[in-house]
Amino acid sequence: MSREELQRRSLAAALGDVGIARVAFDDVAAWVASVDRDPVDPLGAEVWAFDQDLSRILLVRHPWRGWVPPGGQVEPGEAPRDAARRELQEETGVRAELFAQPAGACVRSFHPEKPPALSLSYAAIVDAAVPLTPEPGQPAAWMSLDRPWESWFPDDVFRMREHAQWLAGMMSP
Repeated sequence: MSREELQRRSLAAALGDVGIARVAFDDVAAWVASVDRDPVDPLGAEVWAFDQDLSRILLVRHPWRGWVPPGGQVEPGEAPRDAARRELQEETGVRAELFAQPAGACVRSFHPEKPPALSLSYAAIVDAAVPLTPEPGQPAAWMSLDRPWESWFPDDVFRMREHAQWLAGMMSP
């Protein structure tokens, strides 16, 4: 299968998840309309890994983006959901089942010299007692949702906090 066919497969999976994402930010609809189902590289995926109390989130310290959810680039042919799960394990050592509905979709630039890319956020609840095994040079830590943290994407703390509150309401009897 050619790289273009693999990219097209990843884009189709991403567009499917955009359609069911709980929320969309940063004019995702305009980005989706502009791609016209042509291969797109890169796509991004991340995991909002909450603790069982939904009071903390697992983040990694990126060298220049600050504290961000574990995530990264979707490889050609890979579904964003699979990329998010893979990145979570690579960056923190944590394995998790992701909720069926993506938490969000956004369009953002992950580097000042790169164009904005579609990125999907998936959510999971994980055991905060599981030992973390971060990648070298990129520490991982549990951060309280009650306070902001230094990040390239400062609105994320509000988005994640709101999603944790929504999850709490969904899990209440």
